[in-house]
Amino acid sequence: MIRIAAVVIAALAFAPAALACNSHPKLSALEGQVMCPVCGTTLDQSDSPAARQIERVISRRIAAGDTDCQIKDRLVAQYGESILASPPHHGFGLLAWWLPIGGILLVAIVLGAGAWRWSRAGDAEAVATGPGPLDPVLERRVDEELRRFGD
Repeated sequence: MIRIAAVVIAALAFAPAALACNSHPKLSALEGQVMCPVCGTTLDQSDSPAARQIERVISRRIAAGDTDCQIKDRLVAQYGESILASPPHHGFGLLAWWLPIGGILLVAIVLGAGAWRWSRAGDAEAVATGPGPLDPVLERRVDEELRRFGD
């Protein structure tokens, strides 16, 4: 449980750096983050004329010195939020980032608690009932085997 908390804290600590704008973006990186408005796939998977046009716009903006955030903002202003392959990191779109993480943590906690209870229930039951009496036939057979083993 402590390890999970440490991982979550580390992820939150590094999140601002991961969300920062890249001042020297590359077309190949942005192609996987921008959707083609015609076919609904990322630019790196699309061969449509619209995808090629957006790639040319991105290339010109990179040459002009824009950051990747500026380029994405310009594309969003022109095409809308659906142009981005990932949901925005603000507003309602933030829920798309945190909901899966929260769900995974919740499932891990429930599974961990269930496993802990299950393992404790078996121990408590064994202590409460203790070993039951052996079947007389089985007891006699065990005694015979022990005698043969001891000789």
